[in-house]
Amino acid sequence: MRTAVLAVGVAAALALQATLSGMMIGHTLAVNLVVVAVVYAGLAFGAVTGALAGTVGGLAQDALAGGIVGIGGLSKTLIGFVVGVLGAQFIMSGVVARFLMFAAATVVHAVVFEALSAVADGRMFALRWSSVGLQAAVNATIGVMVFWIVEQGPEVLARRRARRAAFSKRRF
Repeated sequence: MRTAVLAVGVAAALALQATLSGMMIGHTLAVNLVVVAVVYAGLAFGAVTGALAGTVGGLAQDALAGGIVGIGGLSKTLIGFVVGVLGAQFIMSGVVARFLMFAAATVVHAVVFEALSAVADGRMFALRWSSVGLQAAVNATIGVMVFWIVEQGPEVLARRRARRAAFSKRRF
């Protein structure tokens, strides 16, 4: 079951990321949904699952985006594993803790990705901190919302069904 949820989540993130690829701020996309999916997998399912999600999502994103295949896979694998380990060691059930984890993972991913790209291309390390900060804030907001939907969604739907059932039984 976990594998199916992971595969659907990463595939949905890749599809949405490819759809949103036209929304650029500077030369950077304002959101990286694959990183959000990897961090979610690491926090929700653990280090091994986070690393697996990072590997699959990163390699697929590299293959779709062009460029050097493997840099995104390596950086996302590292992020998924580290987030999974930290999520197991610390309590990450609060909104602030999750927001900070998503934001920090996005910043670390951007630094690792840019460093690996600079080494592979033989160029200087150049990171636009304003776009990384914006992406971290957007990713963290989306990640916290995804956690809320997954955790509270079934309860909200059950209350809604119960309310509808109660209204359908009344005879006015």
